[in-house]
Amino acid sequence: MPHPAPTAAPVATPPAPGLLTRLGIDWFLGALLVAVGLAYVAPGIGSKTSPVPWSALTTGGVAVIFFFYGLRLSTEKLRAGMRNWHLHLVTQSATFVLFPLLALAVRPLFEGAKAEALWASIFFLTTLPSTVSTSVVMVSIAQGNLPAAIFNASISSLLGILVTPVWVNMVLHTGAAQVGLGGMVASLGGQVVVPVALGMLLNARFGAWAEAHRQQLRVFDQLIILVLVYTSFCESFAENLFQDYRALDILGLAAGMITLFLLIFGLITVISRLLHFSDEDRITAVFCGSKKSLVHGTVLAKVLFANTIALGTLLLPLMLYHALQIMLASVMAQAAGRRMKAQHQAAPSSVATINK
Repeated sequence: MPHPAPTAAPVATPPAPGLLTRLGIDWFLGALLVAVGLAYVAPGIGSKTSPVPWSALTTGGVAVIFFFYGLRLSTEKLRAGMRNWHLHLVTQSATFVLFPLLALAVRPLFEGAKAEALWASIFFLTTLPSTVSTSVVMVSIAQGNLPAAIFNASISSLLGILVTPVWVNMVLHTGAAQVGLGGMVASLGGQVVVPVALGMLLNARFGAWAEAHRQQLRVFDQLIILVLVYTSFCESFAENLFQDYRALDILGLAAGMITLFLLIFGLITVISRLLHFSDEDRITAVFCGSKKSLVHGTVLAKVLFANTIALGTLLLPLMLYHALQIMLASVMAQAAGRRMKAQHQAAPSSVATINK
């Protein structure tokens, strides 16, 4: 009687890659760390004095990103996103109310002239509007509610022109009356509104192509984020924003900025779940509501704090928060995107099981 052929023993698959992926440790995180390292070694290459037109590259890249977002947007989706007033209220309240209240709550911890100046810089940071490009990019990577993200990020930028000066004048008494930010509004239109509108006009013809190449477009989004991180850190190192602080002071401030980001992120998550937001809406709320705009901060600082606080000191918390928020949010968005993809892939199989 012939014996059956022996079966090869299954080879155990190393669990490390799966674990690293679940933790968000992939090529993108490594690239972020490399970008920071390169900025430290040679900050001049990515600073404003560099012959490389980084500002034009990032501005053009952001416009292209929003054009592709427009290709994936139909007018029905955009109208539905604008009607979601619960989501908009939570996001804008987190940006312009929750953030400043947290800063006011920790004010007693800052004693002394230097500490009070640092607190003023942190408070200014908390009053700023959300970013537009990075917020929407993160929502896209995390597979959240993209139409609502575009609406919230754009509205936040416009509200910040009014709300930020009110907060600053009310608490810090700078006395700045009006802020002429027509150029910023024009920039917002050129980088966001016009590309999105153009993409939407072409949605009927090329929308299916954009959806089919969603993963490739996501890589393009990530490359733009890497450039933003690199140039942000280059500016910090090139302008010697850290020279008046000891290494321990910088580490402490960075830890504080990380804590602030994670605290806001967690509070918005809790509020979103209490209000029974969908996963897509929760993703939009946390990634739009936890950001702060370096562009708005730089422009507003020159007007609201003229000759009152050294600009380098004023912008230090903002520069750190800006760079760290991109790094932290990038890892979180990658992880959220994988979870959403897994849920979408599991949904059809669950339906099939029920039908059986």
